Amino acid sequence: MQRQVVVITGASSGIGKALAEKYAAEGFDLVLGARRLDRLEALQKKLDKVEVLAVKTDVTKETDCKNLIDKAIDRFGKINILINNAGISMRASLEDVEVSVLHQLMDVNYWGTVYCTKFALPHILKEKGSIVGVISTGGYIGLPGRTGYSGSKFAVRGFLDTVRIEYLHSGLHVLVAAPGFTASEIRKTALTKDGSQQGETPRNENKMMSAERCASIMYRAIKNRRRKMIISFWDGKFVVLIAKLWAWLIDQVLYQVFKNEPDSPLK
Repeated sequence: MQRQVVVITGASSGIGKALAEKYAAEGFDLVLGARRLDRLEALQKKLDKVEVLAVKTDVTKETDCKNLIDKAIDRFGKINILINNAGISMRASLEDVEVSVLHQLMDVNYWGTVYCTKFALPHILKEKGSIVGVISTGGYIGLPGRTGYSGSKFAVRGFLDTVRIEYLHSGLHVLVAAPGFTASEIRKTALTKDGSQQGETPRNENKMMSAERCASIMYRAIKNRRRKMIISFWDGKFVVLIAKLWAWLIDQVLYQVFKNEPDSPLK
């Protein structure tokens, strides 16, 4: 039987890398996109039981996203699943942050999802396959000090929810997956007010869900064709539920939580 094909962006680390390992273990052929080609090629060598195509991809560039999808079709002739995982975060107050940083967040998180989805859509429709967007709890509630991040993740949720409705009777499956705090590089590479990388995480990564656990949960959700999924409980489902019931309370709690981080941008 011909294996199914999954395209994963942001596959060089964190959740994207864990997803690649999970799908390879399940017998899928992989098309992996990221800016760090050396990391993709190292992963490609590790996943030697399936076919893996590594494509250097900057999702902020429309041409790179088109190239990723074109190369997937050239190699495998089809795409069954697209996972829009590439993303960056930020840590700065709106007052201090440079506008270019906010643009960068939207370019990676939102426009990267739009570009890849747009170019992959005709191929996925043929397979009645899946389009997945990875957001976070910050795509449901505002995270202080992360205006560009939350704004971009809200945008991804709105975009993919609309795609789902637009193709409701086509057999297309659309999942918006929202992990809570997950151990990955996203906090280390988060942008500061001037666009430089934060470098050190302000949180204890050891207490977070592992990227592998997150990938396993997402794999099942995609297989079962779930439409929305908030993955963690206390920093996910619980917070979003309470925000619906007592929004003012969650505002206060979130402010205190993020203000108490080391070197918090909140005053």
